Amino acid sequence: MKLIASRDNATFKDLRDLAGDARRQRREGRALLDGPHLVGAALDHGLLPELVAVSESAAELPEVAALLARMPGVPALSLRDALFRELSELATPLGILARITVPPARPAGSTLGVPTFPVQGDCLLLDAVQDAGNVGTLLRTAAAAGVREVLLGSGCAGAWTPRVLRAAQGAHFALNIREGVDLAVFLREYRGVSVAAVAHDGIPLYELDCAAPTAWLFGNEGAGIAPELVAAARRRATIPLAPGSESLNVAAAAAVCLFEMRRQRIGRTI
Repeated sequence: MKLIASRDNATFKDLRDLAGDARRQRREGRALLDGPHLVGAALDHGLLPELVAVSESAAELPEVAALLARMPGVPALSLRDALFRELSELATPLGILARITVPPARPAGSTLGVPTFPVQGDCLLLDAVQDAGNVGTLLRTAAAAGVREVLLGSGCAGAWTPRVLRAAQGAHFALNIREGVDLAVFLREYRGVSVAAVAHDGIPLYELDCAAPTAWLFGNEGAGIAPELVAAARRRATIPLAPGSESLNVAAAAAVCLFEMRRQRIGRTI
């Protein structure tokens, strides 16, 4: 591997600029995977990085060396530890970082009223969920619950930003993720059952029949789901809480709902 020791190196400067610019990441369709777990998850799903960088002190670590051996044709750089720390958001960098092209998603929307993508099964819809940790946890929860389709409406944290990637712990590569989706159009065209998760006045979750394909809609941490989207959903569901409790964190609420759906379906197959 070529050792980079200078901040003036063009490749290092480009990586540092990309690491700090979420708009550029989205514009170019690129992302940075920070740490062995994320790099390994990408490789496990057949996604090869464009470029990999390792810190000088980590280059010979068995975990890092094993990952490098899995991508022999990928350009690899070794960086002085001080330079590597400038690329990583982690307080204690884990020694390997990869630049990838974001896997393409099918277009989201409609043309003359005809859907441009078919979603016939379960899916997770996010309306203006702004916190990166919540978005990442929601993606991780969806993957764990077997929900593979995730659609992000406007106002959500970028799905492929470093903090979301870190919170999702590799779930991205098991999902089909679309961003910038017009959720109102989607809800109008979806053929399954759409359920808006609301804090009050919905069907108690445990009375909801989750047998049919379901689009679960969750909203902004403070404002909740936009009223027009609540109105567009076919059903509203509320999680029964203990007296004195007003609401759940959006990621926790999604976990309760998705795993209630999974519980019902597992029960039907026994």
